[in-house]
Amino acid sequence: MFLSKLDSLSNAAKLINDNQQYTDIEEISIYDCHKRVLAEDIIAYHNSPPFDKSAMDGFAVIGENTFGASQSAPKSLKIIDAIGAGDFSDKTVGENEAIVIATGAPIPEGANAVIMKEYTTTDGDDLTIYSQVTPGENVSPKAEDIKKGEVILSKNTFIRYQEMGLIASAGYDTVKVYKKPRVKLIITGNELVEPTKDEIDKAKIINSNQFTITAMVEDSGAVCDIGHAGDSFDEVKEAVLEASKEYDVIMTTGGTAISKGDVVLDVVDDIGEILFHGVAMRPGKPAGAGIINGKMIFTFSGQPVAAMSQFDVFARKYLFEMQGRPFEFSIVKKVSQLKVPSQLGRTDFIRSFTDEEYTKHVLNRGSGIIRSMVEANSYIIIDENDEGYQKGDIVDVVFFDSLLW
Repeated sequence: MFLSKLDSLSNAAKLINDNQQYTDIEEISIYDCHKRVLAEDIIAYHNSPPFDKSAMDGFAVIGENTFGASQSAPKSLKIIDAIGAGDFSDKTVGENEAIVIATGAPIPEGANAVIMKEYTTTDGDDLTIYSQVTPGENVSPKAEDIKKGEVILSKNTFIRYQEMGLIASAGYDTVKVYKKPRVKLIITGNELVEPTKDEIDKAKIINSNQFTITAMVEDSGAVCDIGHAGDSFDEVKEAVLEASKEYDVIMTTGGTAISKGDVVLDVVDDIGEILFHGVAMRPGKPAGAGIINGKMIFTFSGQPVAAMSQFDVFARKYLFEMQGRPFEFSIVKKVSQLKVPSQLGRTDFIRSFTDEEYTKHVLNRGSGIIRSMVEANSYIIIDENDEGYQKGDIVDVVFFDSLLW
């Protein structure tokens, strides 16, 4: 298969978006829901707190009884009971009475405020207060946080540790979430070998893509299994067909150069549909995508940096949105410390190092130079309508960390 015309980045992205698929829903324990995406609204089964509770260790009192109390004019109250956390009192606080209360314990009948113990002294059941409190002070009212029956989290919410606490407080011990996409990564190439300390045979190269792309898949909330195929049409076809039966998404690296004999794209053209092959971007021009048995297949370059950039540009958004989580580049503006050349009609993703104010591109930028990605922490994005930037220009930057799940 040979496609000589390059697609624009925007058109390639639209073709992927038009074929966006979504994962099924599963119900899992709340213990396992961290960094998953809600597939249901969370409607509170309980009020939280379920009663007026003390926000401090101290004494439950009638606030009006404390008015005028100070260091120079203390007031005296009588202690009639004590309440620990998880306990309650069946006594009613009357005029000039108090009940010892722990943080989180229910406010007893009759009381409407809590005075902190730091502003008191005791002698047996005699309480002396040296400050006043207003009604409602140091009291967390019933349903202050959550009201029974209200929607407290919406479908498609990303569950962080904060949301886990809210879900638990609402009474849920299980939650419905989108399943993690299962990705099959097929590494193609007869020249690839596993990492080794031994001398490598002539014309061979260590297979680093299997590690970088797998980690990027996992950093997109998905799970990844690795397979390998030689540079043979039949071998690649068999691997891709099998993957399309078991997995939600297929990814390949290698065999995608925009020239004759592109094994992977020949396979996609034979058993499925090619959405695009070749995009006006740098690095990663040979990027491709297609549909096989209703499953998206991304065909990445064998060049490590190109493959990583292609993943960030095309696959990361697809995996996020499969799970109901929107994804867009979080672009910030920075001052370029160096001149950055480009050409019209091509979108560039320039590896760069960016601090709080400035950014500068990594000088060694070949698509096979993995170290350049290590030295960078961001991309400078140059739009297809720009011819680059001069030193001192304000440029668009995306931090690598902002891309993570």
